[in-house]
Amino acid sequence: MKPVIDNAAFSFHALSPELIFDSLLSIGIRIDSGLTALNSYENRVYQFHDEDRTRYVAKFYRPCRWSNEQIIEEHQFTKQLVDAEIPAVSPLTINNTTLHEHEGYLFALFPSVGGRQYEVDNLEQMESVAMLLGRIHQLGAKKPFLHRPTIGLEQYLYQPQEIILSCHFIPQKVQSDLKTILAQLIKTVEHYWHNDWQPIRLHADCHAGNILWRDGATFVDFDDARNGPAIQDLWMLLYGNQQEQRLQLDMLVEMYQEFFELSES
Repeated sequence: MKPVIDNAAFSFHALSPELIFDSLLSIGIRIDSGLTALNSYENRVYQFHDEDRTRYVAKFYRPCRWSNEQIIEEHQFTKQLVDAEIPAVSPLTINNTTLHEHEGYLFALFPSVGGRQYEVDNLEQMESVAMLLGRIHQLGAKKPFLHRPTIGLEQYLYQPQEIILSCHFIPQKVQSDLKTILAQLIKTVEHYWHNDWQPIRLHADCHAGNILWRDGATFVDFDDARNGPAIQDLWMLLYGNQQEQRLQLDMLVEMYQEFFELSES
């Protein structure tokens, strides 16, 4: 019997170790180790090795978060990056597909890639990452995602505002102040927001935790990939006070623009 997946709660309650073993066995992968859970906010991700001592990473997607078409677009993007010799981790093709389903759960299998943590205060590493992001965006600008969303105010402000203000768990005594503060925040963002930029395919969650260092940077976890402005993949690399961030941004842009022009608008 297939498990009942609670769509409202985006539940993983039925994703047992037995189901994970059976899911991988359904695509010909027999686990010969324990499952090591890896950090992931939205999904469930596990590292293991098979009977041949080959290490893999299996990702089970949170139900109802992405459609099949959206996940496949992510996979196609990473495959294009790998084909262009840009260091990114792309899912393995098994039985002519990268996306699999078992007992109601969608999952993908990736090679296990080792590496050190990207050092946010290492300017040489930052320069390398900036140039690679330029190459990623050069490829990402060739065509947009068709099924994945585009960064905008509707998804990031208006919809969350509606959800928050309709939440019954917010004490009544703070609802009025919260509504006022949210309205002020949205008005400020609207003042600075503009749409005169060309959306390109982005990593969109390009923080230090999604960059491995192996004699150079390797980009992982494109789960949040979407269309948007190029700056989205640059600002997360900044750290420190405002003066330090300005110097870093100048350096990032200089190296980035060796491969792709960053719009000033």
